[in-house]
Amino acid sequence: MAGRDEQGTGFTDEEKAAVKERAKEARAAKKMTPEQAEAEVLAKIAELPDDDRAIAEAIHRLVRENAPELTARTWYGMPAYAKGGKVLAFYQPASKFKARYGTLGFNDPAALDDGPMWATTFAITALTPDVEARVADLLQRAAG
Repeated sequence: MAGRDEQGTGFTDEEKAAVKERAKEARAAKKMTPEQAEAEVLAKIAELPDDDRAIAEAIHRLVRENAPELTARTWYGMPAYAKGGKVLAFYQPASKFKARYGTLGFNDPAALDDGPMWATTFAITALTPDVEARVADLLQRAAG
């Protein structure tokens, strides 16, 4: 996430908005069906700027093709995919925190362990066939 606010004392406006969005998501999740959660993810993706949207749509497609057992949901307002109710992977659009690039991130439930150290976040600036293949492999391994 982005750094401190302009005074260096607290959260940025984007970070505050993400926390509020997460609280709203947690309340709504109790009443939501998997189909409604997926529709919410697709709606969030549709709201993204063109570059972020293209990458988020491709990641969503790759999740459905390579790890269909994951459930779609939003997480801090971002498209995310869960296993057993825990967020396993998420896409953080560049526009979310005014970053230079979007990232595909993986949380603890992801089975990506590779010795004593491994990457859990990957910057994505374009989805080439090679990048799509790497994302597909990561998703398959992460989902176990």
